[in-house]
Amino acid sequence: MKSRTKATMCITAILLCCSPAWSEDLLQVRNLFNGKDLSGWVNVNTAPDTWTVRDGEIACSGKPTGVLRTDRQYENFILSLEWKHLTAGGNSGVFVWGEGSVPEGKQLPKGMEIQILELDYAVQNKVTDAYVHGEVFPTGGITTVPDNPRGPRSKSAENRCKGKGEWNSYTAVCVDGVIKLAVNGKFVNGISKASTKKGYICLESEGAPIHFRNIRIIELPPGITTPEQSAPVVADKQPASNTTPTK
Repeated sequence: MKSRTKATMCITAILLCCSPAWSEDLLQVRNLFNGKDLSGWVNVNTAPDTWTVRDGEIACSGKPTGVLRTDRQYENFILSLEWKHLTAGGNSGVFVWGEGSVPEGKQLPKGMEIQILELDYAVQNKVTDAYVHGEVFPTGGITTVPDNPRGPRSKSAENRCKGKGEWNSYTAVCVDGVIKLAVNGKFVNGISKASTKKGYICLESEGAPIHFRNIRIIELPPGITTPEQSAPVVADKQPASNTTPTK
């Protein structure tokens, strides 16, 4: 598939351009979630009990709408995570290159959202195009060029989502304003020329209970990114790690 070829070429070019020492670092996978508590994460604008840790998973109640973000920014990287909705038609998402705070009067940050929708969402919401999960789209005025346009959004080229109670995997290759998304082991979507290409990674609470696990990242070398192309750095509030884990 064309998008998969582009992503592979991009990663290969980065590795070939790096020194051997850099290459060793690039291949190191780091956990963003330790499976025990929310160390390294910041609750931006949700309730203290919106996010808890259960059996090695981040459990999100879905209420209120808002985000949990990383405590630092990322520029070029490969992000992988697994998610499962607990109810039919559930809605959520993961932001990359997001801002660390939410604008006044809003519930979600400016950034690039990768949509996480349960299989039955299209049916319940009478959406004509069923490939609404796996969409990649800008929020808050960011501009992009979508691979598979649905207005400013880029829609998944294939429906690969599993139903409620089943784990799904996302792999997002995010390099120099380009995002390539694989859903359950196959590249199906992407965007290019994002006007913001450095920021926070955020998990979204949006009305439905959802669990996340195995959140991992491979950091890649930085590019030429101006301050205007980066999300503002935000001083951390109360760390989400102070939330009491539940079992």
